[in-house]
Amino acid sequence: MKRLMWAILLLMAVVSADAARVIKVLAIGNSFSEDAIEQYLYELAAAQGDSLVIGNAYIGGCSIDRHWSNAQTGKPEYRYRKIVGGKTVTRHHVALDDIIADDQWDIISLQQASHFSGLPYTYANLQRLKDHVLAICPNKQVEIVWHMTWAYAKDSHHHAFRFYRNDQQLMYNNICLTMADQLPRVGISRIIPVGMSVQKARGKMGDVLCRDGFHLNKAYGRYTAACTWCEFLTGRKVVGNSYHPESVDAQTALLCQKMAHQAMRDIKR
Repeated sequence: MKRLMWAILLLMAVVSADAARVIKVLAIGNSFSEDAIEQYLYELAAAQGDSLVIGNAYIGGCSIDRHWSNAQTGKPEYRYRKIVGGKTVTRHHVALDDIIADDQWDIISLQQASHFSGLPYTYANLQRLKDHVLAICPNKQVEIVWHMTWAYAKDSHHHAFRFYRNDQQLMYNNICLTMADQLPRVGISRIIPVGMSVQKARGKMGDVLCRDGFHLNKAYGRYTAACTWCEFLTGRKVVGNSYHPESVDAQTALLCQKMAHQAMRDIKR
């Protein structure tokens, strides 16, 4: 009987330790990763009992080519924001290698600059960047994933919207096709489908997810992105999560959660 009790207690301890596991995620990105992970993501995960350490290697508008160039030269051009225990610490003028080596990251996301996201020829250095990240990261079991960015608003005045004939649907289609073509080439199999959840939300809410034609609305736009990341990282269905900021009412929050969940479901098909 004592042996049985000890076995049960040991099993409970193992399950409890796994449930309390801290997930450490780093985004090598730009303002689109800032929109997606620096607000609401930590709180969403905490509301369901998960703990995250969130890092963002930020340069506004940064492309794959610029990240790769910085990896080679060691230029300290990044603003490094790290969220631990819900508190954000920001360091300026940090080199990419120093950010990657800063923690035992479980997941590192890569992404393309939004204006290049649907242009396959701009992904030429993705393999080199991925290999470099894997070589530098202290955790040799780290997973490299892809952060899918979103198409611009229909009335966007972004200078690069012309690459897509100023057509939101064309831009979205090109992003999807480019991911399908380029990511298998470099061995990236998992995608955080924020662009998909944003597009789904537009179908329900109208074209109101952006605040300036390309960056996300600071309330429900960013919340939709954070919901997508939360479900991806934790593996828990985000629908019904109790957390939403005061700027997002409960009904809208539930809609955002549903769009994120549908995107996660669809990307797995």
